[in-house]
Amino acid sequence: MDGPVRKSKTILLKVWGDYACFTRPEMKVERVSYDVMTPSAARGLLEAILWKPAIQWHVEQIDVLKPIRWESVRRNEVGAQMSSRTNGLFIEDQRQQRAGLFLREVAYAIHAHFTMTDRAGPEDNVIKFEEMFVRRAEKGQCFHRPYLGCREFSAHFKLVLPDEQALEPMSETRELGWMLFDMIHDNKADRGHVHSCTEWCRPSFFKAVMENGRINLRDIEVRS
Repeated sequence: MDGPVRKSKTILLKVWGDYACFTRPEMKVERVSYDVMTPSAARGLLEAILWKPAIQWHVEQIDVLKPIRWESVRRNEVGAQMSSRTNGLFIEDQRQQRAGLFLREVAYAIHAHFTMTDRAGPEDNVIKFEEMFVRRAEKGQCFHRPYLGCREFSAHFKLVLPDEQALEPMSETRELGWMLFDMIHDNKADRGHVHSCTEWCRPSFFKAVMENGRINLRDIEVRS
């Protein structure tokens, strides 16, 4: 007898915004964006709309809908993090002016599905969360404002239904080099819902190739 279905159907979500910065981790001081959205950024955007311990998102493909355009911006940033054990942080003492190379006028189509995790309860099932995601995306609901790499670059989103006209990616093919795929987190030091990174947290990468505006993530080799 077959077991319960643990994988959702593929969901297509269009996202766009005025600016984006999917920061390259090798750039320590000045922010420089990857050419396109990373899989981890796409996953984070989906989780902003619907995240539950019972499901895990998997990005299958990212379509680049607009030509890749760049803009150099100089802005003020705070050069320190405030500890919860202090009374506050005086920003004027920590203000730093840094340059950044960002993307402008971006639009992507995210193809993704989710699978059920071991934390799913007896009342949880795929159809329940599929309908929940569709309902939330159509109403524009989200747990926090989705963003394109940096929180100041907010993202607009729209669910693309199966009977709607397909989104046409840009007609460009190029190799994008090694790109961040996702972070592999060690949860041993977590307290409640707050994650604390340990020495065992590490990034994973893949060789990104864009073919006619499409980045296929289904059968890629991921290294960490």
